[in-house]
Amino acid sequence: MASTSRVDALPKVTCPNHPDAILVEDYRAGDMICPECGLVVGDRVIDVGSEWRTFSNDKATKDPSRVGDTQNPLLSGGDLTTMIGKGTGTASFDEFGNSKYQNRRTMSSSDRAMMNAFKEITTMADRINLPRNIVDRTNNLFKQVYEQKSLKGRSNDAIASACLYIACRQEGVPRTFKEICAVSRISKKEIGRCFKLILKALETNVDLITTGDFMSRFCSNLGLTKQVQMAATYIARKAVELDLVPGRSPISVAAAAIYMASQASAEKRTQKEIGDIAGVADVTIRQSYRLIYPRAPDLFPADFKFDTPVDKLPQL
Repeated sequence: MASTSRVDALPKVTCPNHPDAILVEDYRAGDMICPECGLVVGDRVIDVGSEWRTFSNDKATKDPSRVGDTQNPLLSGGDLTTMIGKGTGTASFDEFGNSKYQNRRTMSSSDRAMMNAFKEITTMADRINLPRNIVDRTNNLFKQVYEQKSLKGRSNDAIASACLYIACRQEGVPRTFKEICAVSRISKKEIGRCFKLILKALETNVDLITTGDFMSRFCSNLGLTKQVQMAATYIARKAVELDLVPGRSPISVAAAAIYMASQASAEKRTQKEIGDIAGVADVTIRQSYRLIYPRAPDLFPADFKFDTPVDKLPQL
């Protein structure tokens, strides 16, 4: 008999002879086997994946699935529903040409709305190369907000965009509002409103963004070397420590630090090039740069190799 231990209040099936062995699942037979001694620890394991066999007479169909999609815990009932394929014969339509069987009846309106939102979230995440864990957290946030019905009157696309912004910050890979707005159909102002409402509704918070959150990505997109990136990071951190940029957003401070570091090196970048990557205006970079320029000699790391001396940097 298999022994069952409890770790973190969750039951775990283990081999009685080798409790530390990682069990192997035989999906065809539905068995869980110990790789050390070959003991069948568990049988009749349920496969929650999609069934990819076809039993229809139409062999040319593109979708061989005769059941629904894989189990989705975010939907009511885990999405264990049967999806009816598109009919091809005359028996599938009535005398008016309408399909007799429709999938609309098998899924509630709330599940349809969430499915559409999940597809939009996945599309937005793919366009800015976000990993799967960000998508999963965004989907969970959206489900919580949708079920609370605390943002009535707001479009699901706006809520999904705000949830994606929150998920990025909670996972430590923040994106700017402009970056989210660029892959969404929603305005920056509307995303910002939903962002504040969601934080209030879920009673959660996000860490404050810093200049270091964006520095590596901005420098990489600008094609700058590691030395310039490290110098820009140091400049931005020292500027904040010396309180040279009060009231300035971390994005504009990061952009100004990159501009100063690049101008002092051989890899010079213009304000427009940096502004296009960082999503800030040229005048915003100039304003932050003017605040840190008077203390430029104190901002560079000691081992930085200057191509342009500090006293020859642009004064703007």
